Amino acid sequence: MTGPLQPNDEVSGNGDHSPQPIDSADHVRVPPPLPPYNASLTRVVVPGTIIWFVGFVVLLFFIADLREHNAMIWLWTCLTGWVLGLVGLALYRWQQNSARRGSRGAQSSALD
Repeated sequence: MTGPLQPNDEVSGNGDHSPQPIDSADHVRVPPPLPPYNASLTRVVVPGTIIWFVGFVVLLFFIADLREHNAMIWLWTCLTGWVLGLVGLALYRWQQNSARRGSRGAQSSALD
């Protein structure tokens, strides 16, 4: 073995079951770059926020049972998920508006 294996080194079997890097640069396989993934943040945050809100409203009908079983954490978790979703949407809208104005610190990916 000529040295430690690197992440991009291709190994060949030589019968003794110890991996050996292939020395020739022609045989090193480099994976192709991943294609860009352009998903709107609102497609994730809006449904998630709605689900947290629906969970919160449904659990409001079961407050007595939640208290009886010492499980109020479920209600507070749904409330927190809903509030954080609203905060996330507000921050995303803020970034979108900043990017549209051309602010230096705005993320251009907010316009996708």
